[in-house]
Amino acid sequence: MATLMSRFPLGDMVALYLTDEEKHVGFLLVPAETEPEIVKKDCAVDSLVQVHVRGDLVPPAYGNGHTMCASASTRRMHFLSQEQEGDRIVTTLSDGEGRVARHTVTWHEGLKAVRVSTTFVNETAAPLTLEYLSSVNMGGLTPFEDGDAPGCLTVHRARSAWSAEGRFVCESVESLGLEPSWSTHGFRVERFGQVGSMPVRHYHPFAAVEDKKRGVVWAMQLACPASWEMELRRKDSGLSMTAAQAGYEFGHWWKTLQPGESFTGPEALFTAGRGAADQVFQRLLTIHMEDFVDKDRLPPVMFNEYCTTWGVPSYENLSRIVDCIRDKGMEYLVIDCGWYGSREVPWGLCNGDWIPNEEQLFPGGLQRTVDLIRDAGMKPGIWFEPETCGPRSQISQHKTEWLLKRNGALIDEGTRRFLNMQDPEVKAYLHERVADFLNRYGFAYIKIDYNETIGLGCDGWESPGEGLQQNMQGTLDFFRMLRREVPGLCIECCSSGGNRLEPSFLRLSNMASFSDAHECVEIPIIAANLQKLMLPAQSQIWAVLRAGDSLRRINYSMVNGFLGVLCLSGDVYDLSDAQWKLAEEGISFYKEIRPIVQRGVSYFYGERSESMRHPEGWQAVCRRGENGETLVTVHTFGGELPERVTLPVEASEIRRVLCTEGNEVTLENGKLTVDLHANFEAVAVHLA
Repeated sequence: MATLMSRFPLGDMVALYLTDEEKHVGFLLVPAETEPEIVKKDCAVDSLVQVHVRGDLVPPAYGNGHTMCASASTRRMHFLSQEQEGDRIVTTLSDGEGRVARHTVTWHEGLKAVRVSTTFVNETAAPLTLEYLSSVNMGGLTPFEDGDAPGCLTVHRARSAWSAEGRFVCESVESLGLEPSWSTHGFRVERFGQVGSMPVRHYHPFAAVEDKKRGVVWAMQLACPASWEMELRRKDSGLSMTAAQAGYEFGHWWKTLQPGESFTGPEALFTAGRGAADQVFQRLLTIHMEDFVDKDRLPPVMFNEYCTTWGVPSYENLSRIVDCIRDKGMEYLVIDCGWYGSREVPWGLCNGDWIPNEEQLFPGGLQRTVDLIRDAGMKPGIWFEPETCGPRSQISQHKTEWLLKRNGALIDEGTRRFLNMQDPEVKAYLHERVADFLNRYGFAYIKIDYNETIGLGCDGWESPGEGLQQNMQGTLDFFRMLRREVPGLCIECCSSGGNRLEPSFLRLSNMASFSDAHECVEIPIIAANLQKLMLPAQSQIWAVLRAGDSLRRINYSMVNGFLGVLCLSGDVYDLSDAQWKLAEEGISFYKEIRPIVQRGVSYFYGERSESMRHPEGWQAVCRRGENGETLVTVHTFGGELPERVTLPVEASEIRRVLCTEGNEVTLENGKLTVDLHANFEAVAVHLA
């Protein structure tokens, strides 16, 4: 039976540390107001550090192969000490024979979530091989009900695929097979994650458990740029939730520690809150805001020429673009892929050399185009995919020692090979070809793309998984180098759209591509979902305008961008005066509501079908800013629609409305009513 060892108030939360007769230590975070509701739950203390060392007994009770938690390595770790050092609570465990683990919780006033990290130290006299280490582990859910609380617990996750990021799924623990057995023998495990160098492929590194009876939600994210795993685990009446860098079983990772060496896993973000799950998820974003490099600057209005030239930028077509968008409110103009290469070698096969195609695309030199953009009052940006190279690049042909290998063979995706981001020569090369390039031409913005995955790992380290993790840390170091060496640089993190929308990349980026759903009808669905996982002020959303678009469609595309950072593209030199007038009105509207995008809390409403590709129904997002103003966006999709929707808002006046079909918008007694007229239309309302 667990007993309370210590407690620490953390704003509107409280951290509870539990122990048992054997001095195992568990961790529980709850909303402070719910602490009196905790019951004496008949479940084992689940250690706040889950670890497995090679050679120790594996998890019992059918856990072998399903989980690396609860092994003998974990069971032998007992309480050694606990100290509060400023903002940090450090709990140290030891097996008494030289294996030491330090679990650190960091919090300060203003945050609605905590940072959790775990360090394992080898203080023995011999090397040992670590095969798993949790970043965060919390057991005993739900602490407000004795027994296994049937029908009470729900699991939230966010699936992700190319052009379909942020698809939330909600499942009961019963449907996931996480009910304990009649005798509490046998582990029940739901383990998930992703393997490779695209950390948001298949799932976002996010999970939450909701106690629907008490209205309490526990949510976590992992700041990991490579392979990771999470699991929900149960053996008795207490459910556990765990996040970790992928271990031996899931990610083919192990690391050998010599005497005196240590290893720290990736940081986890964790929160506990009472209320709607969507609002509790956003508590994690208080840490995102603290880490955000642009926390004090309003999001810009972007133009990216990719959906205009489709990979063939040139001085000629960029001149036409500049003539069209000059004085229309754009603050950055980004040259996307295709600016390099030659007549003999297409750009898609020689990426990695990064030599401008001045013969065909930029006669007179690239500087001429950069100056053109600056003279028009916009900051110039440019696209790179620095971690890869094409098969016909000079690197691929003459510097194969710079490239990643697995089992001695090049990791070759066909059109992409991968640079070893820890190689000193590669680092020097990228400094010259990217950082020096940006400074030489005066670029103020870089779009860093990444369009394939390394897979489970690479050679050069004690395990393929460790090779992958080391390589991705090299990538993060590259981001840091750019920020250090190119003053004032704005960095966009892109990975075939949204495959890197996780905290370790986001904290080094000014913004990130939300998706490659460039002009799809599902853009507002993806963009709204992502507001629960990342800051809207970092979520760059495409608004692609086509000459054949109706005014309703132009408006739909513009309002999509209000859910994040507005980025225009498309047939700008073929738009009619009426289309441009509506687009300019949208840009003006966006600049007015940017403070709400920058800082606020979003509330979600709607009735929408499961399909994102063929959506039916409607959705609304009400984002209330710190200044008390509110932005409301309403989108309709296919199928039968209601004649109007009514939304609860905290406002007394309508400041501005953007729509195209004469939609009537009224505000009365804290209720905003919007008339709906057609499928695939959008309405934006600024309230005060």
